[in-house]
Amino acid sequence: MIDDTQVEAAAAALLGAYASRVPIAPLSERYPGLTVDDAYAIQSAQISAWTADGRAIWGYKVGLTSRAMQQQLGVDQPDYGFLVDGMGYPDGGEVALDRFLAARVEPEIAFVLGRDLRGPGLTADGAREAVDAVVASIEIIDSRIADWRITLPDTIADNASSAGAVLGSVRLPVDAVDLAGLTVTLARNGDRIAEGTGAAVMDSPLNALTWLANKLGEYGVTLTAGSVVLPGSVCAAAPVSAGDDISADFGPLGTVGIRFS
Repeated sequence: MIDDTQVEAAAAALLGAYASRVPIAPLSERYPGLTVDDAYAIQSAQISAWTADGRAIWGYKVGLTSRAMQQQLGVDQPDYGFLVDGMGYPDGGEVALDRFLAARVEPEIAFVLGRDLRGPGLTADGAREAVDAVVASIEIIDSRIADWRITLPDTIADNASSAGAVLGSVRLPVDAVDLAGLTVTLARNGDRIAEGTGAAVMDSPLNALTWLANKLGEYGVTLTAGSVVLPGSVCAAAPVSAGDDISADFGPLGTVGIRFS
């Protein structure tokens, strides 16, 4: 466990990394006793700083929901983070790579909530009833921790390695999409680099949404109507370089893409 002063210092270091584009050493090395609860406290301190500056929360992300991502980053359970103003990018648009430190991309079957959703004790059927639409998305993840040398507390503290999201234009009712069976193909400059199905995300992205609502409910947090939820990647994250055109084909949900300049 770490104390409140250390929580604030860790949050300030991460906020400084955003501003300077200079990564920091792993917090788990600086604070050897860092726990998951400590990490969420550090994350919360950053979110509070952003909202105090007028940046609104418009969505949530669940990370590390697939075995591929857990193996890639050496962790064994999901985590969550927040999406705030400045983290949304237009479909087909362009973003400067130097906005990030070590960006990677993940294709995700995202949800738009039609009503508030709160746990604990929520079932998948209850979560389904709150979904207004399913939409294709590409999440941009990044690490303010140097060289992605992260443990689970490191990535949690770093807002679950969140950096941004691109949403597609096709929105379908949840019952119109085979969430577990939907195949998604990720491409870089027109070449397929990865593929996965919704089943890779806790057997169904809906299970990740349920987990998120129940987890946040433990802290008294409600997922609000209109929010976007990124439930986790269907495949391992892919690094990007300047000049890369990234696209993902979601079948009935269409395609979504972004270019890194």
